[in-house]
Amino acid sequence: MAKPFHLNTPLLESISMSKRVGTTVYLKMENSQPSGSFKIRGIGHLCQQLARQSKGVVCSSGGNAGMAAAYVARKMGVPATIVVPSSSPQLVVQRLRDEGATVKITGRVWDDANAEALRLAETEGLTYVPPFDHPLLWQGHASMITEVADSLGPGVRPGAVLVSVGGGGLLCGVIQGLKDVGWTEVPIIAMETVGADCFNAAVKAGRVVTLADITSEAKCLGAKTVCTKAFEYSQSSELTIISEIVTDQEALQALESFLDEERVLVEMACGAALAPVYSGLIRRLQDEGRLPTPLGPLLVIVCGGSSVNVKQLADLKHKLQT
Repeated sequence: MAKPFHLNTPLLESISMSKRVGTTVYLKMENSQPSGSFKIRGIGHLCQQLARQSKGVVCSSGGNAGMAAAYVARKMGVPATIVVPSSSPQLVVQRLRDEGATVKITGRVWDDANAEALRLAETEGLTYVPPFDHPLLWQGHASMITEVADSLGPGVRPGAVLVSVGGGGLLCGVIQGLKDVGWTEVPIIAMETVGADCFNAAVKAGRVVTLADITSEAKCLGAKTVCTKAFEYSQSSELTIISEIVTDQEALQALESFLDEERVLVEMACGAALAPVYSGLIRRLQDEGRLPTPLGPLLVIVCGGSSVNVKQLADLKHKLQT
């Protein structure tokens, strides 16, 4: 079996976050992956299965999936074309080029870029690497939960898992992982930002819906339609999935607090998963009886992000304050 491209990432205990929520908080540090985010788990697994003899891969991305695809393609010696929307930061475009990828900027949101990636796959005979909607991706992402179970040891399981949702690939992977280790009764708190909340909109509507536009600054959450599998999981009586949204301001404040306390810079998409700890949402869910009191260890998936630097953080802060 081929060696995976991803790392077994640290599981760190956060004393400061634990104080805030009154239970132990563990951070699964996916930001320390070679490509900067969890995406390398699924994309690496998919490429090993589908792209070994490929003439090239093409991936549509708001940033992180593209970084993972470009990294994996470089390691495999396969050309990569990454199609990104115009909303992607220049920082991301440059990093993709540094990985050796050809970057094509198409449309304004991820959905536009994805249509072009599918066209290129068809016309140029490239292997299409979906950023979130494929069973092989979910299989790859599931490995992070297996690692958490190994780190915590026998008899210890999370009281809840905090995860950001964009198109739903990470959510599907976490659920697959919980199934793999026998933790299906562990509640999942699925977090999005206002304006990039396709999963929450689907849960409320009782069907998959397509957002009119992406208005959130958390561009890496910016799929207008969640994958069908994530929605199906939300309807399952065997799982507890709590869908919540936070504002861009709350995600940004969480990101800043995390940088101050943990000395780690992550992007807005990851800030959505951190926000419940800093905004008091976890306490509110307990008060409402939607999470147990006392709560077992809280597992936060620090999904990472390569599309942020200090200047972008300052620009975001200025934009959200005006």
